[in-house]
Amino acid sequence: MTTMNILEEITKNQLKKDIPDFKPGNTLRVTFKIFEDEKVRKQSFEGVVIKRSGAGTKETFTLRRVSYGVGVEKTFPLHSPNIEEIKVIYQGIVKRAKLYYLREKKGKAAKVKRKLIKKDAQT
Repeated sequence: MTTMNILEEITKNQLKKDIPDFKPGNTLRVTFKIFEDEKVRKQSFEGVVIKRSGAGTKETFTLRRVSYGVGVEKTFPLHSPNIEEIKVIYQGIVKRAKLYYLREKKGKAAKVKRKLIKKDAQT
């Protein structure tokens, strides 16, 4: 085996399989582990995806939300073992891959239009 094949095998084992499809503009809720001394607790972060970059084990995504009037951005590694769950709350309608323009917007202008998501076809 060549070294490239060995590296590909190692990275395949580290990739998560339960990641939902999401793109910039979607609103996500990410639950992740926080380690404090001997304790481990879970914390959630909900925000709009403003970018997704990288590939393989180095893939990351950045969420943005406004908390108490201050914009907060957090970058997560997509395949991190510390991420418990990624849940898509809303699908956004955007025309760009990077939504950096949301940083300058305030109030209603900072919102992303949403798609209607059908829960059940039976209702």
